[in-house]
Amino acid sequence: MAYDEDLAHRVRELVATQPGLDERRMFGGLAFLLNGNMAVVVSAKGGLMVRVPPPETEKLLSRAHVEPMIMAGRETRGWLRVSVEGVKTKRQLQGWVSRGVDFAKSLPPK
Repeated sequence: MAYDEDLAHRVRELVATQPGLDERRMFGGLAFLLNGNMAVVVSAKGGLMVRVPPPETEKLLSRAHVEPMIMAGRETRGWLRVSVEGVKTKRQLQGWVSRGVDFAKSLPPK
């Protein structure tokens, strides 16, 4: 399954002015990186994978349309999966993209 091109375009519009921005196909989706650090991924399974500070993971899981990101059968702390329903509006999408961008910018460049 390919990632949602429309959602990728919407994310691209939100991050276009970020310095150090790069896009890469990863995990069957499209990853947006800042200075080499992943911020968000438009997932091939629909919705977004969002990078967040690991200590905030549990708190954010209580939000609607959010679940843990599972890779190789294990929960990946610091990453969340936000379903399509959780990014339908520009406001919803902006909140998640901003959270991922802010965390990626806080990390040392790769």
